[in-house]
Amino acid sequence: MLLSVEHINVYYDNIRALHDVSFTVGKGEIVSLIGANGAGKSTILKAVSGILKPRSGRILLAGKDLVGVPQHRIARMGVSLVPEGRGIFANMTVRDNLEMGAFTRNVREEIEKSVAEVFALFPQLRERASQSAGTLSGGEQQMLAIGRAMVAKPSVVLLDEPSMGLSPLLVRDLFFLIREIHQAGTTILLVEQNAFMALSVSHRAYVLETGAIVLSGNASDLRSDPKVRAAYLGDVTG
Repeated sequence: MLLSVEHINVYYDNIRALHDVSFTVGKGEIVSLIGANGAGKSTILKAVSGILKPRSGRILLAGKDLVGVPQHRIARMGVSLVPEGRGIFANMTVRDNLEMGAFTRNVREEIEKSVAEVFALFPQLRERASQSAGTLSGGEQQMLAIGRAMVAKPSVVLLDEPSMGLSPLLVRDLFFLIREIHQAGTTILLVEQNAFMALSVSHRAYVLETGAIVLSGNASDLRSDPKVRAAYLGDVTG
């Protein structure tokens, strides 16, 4: 497995946020974490990316334990986080934002190639390369946040609530782009409130409740599970 999370427990002060959480992400997969607000989904991504340190358990990337490794080193090891709220640099240009994603790389020609690949994937960003990122629409800012992560050439991209604040039409377009990114060879761990869309693009998924995984399986099976449909997909008929 590319990413293995093994029995991690994460606390905020004395409040236990994650309870013995274990899951895996294989190379080339899209794996989703779904659940209600406060279930612990984003906390998992913060633990994997090094923002939070689990009190116990292991997080293995290609067999190397990430627990206790500084966040910038985890990024260099191949983990790119697209944070909730996007985290773009509003006063910098689109191109400069993208190049900030390449801080783990040194060869200028390779960075330029990666930026060009992002522009090919997101033509709107190419058209706005010299604009301040803060002038972009919400959808374009999300494209920029994802593109910045892609420039790092990561082993796995962590997407935290990418559809938040977007219109239904933009959400549809966003998930089409997530499929394209995956087809280009990117492994994705996706946290998403829109469970229907998350399950529509994922290979597998894990359902969280109050900091613990309560259900897992193939995404297609979970989409048809009556309990999942009633709780997360708005299907009260079951």
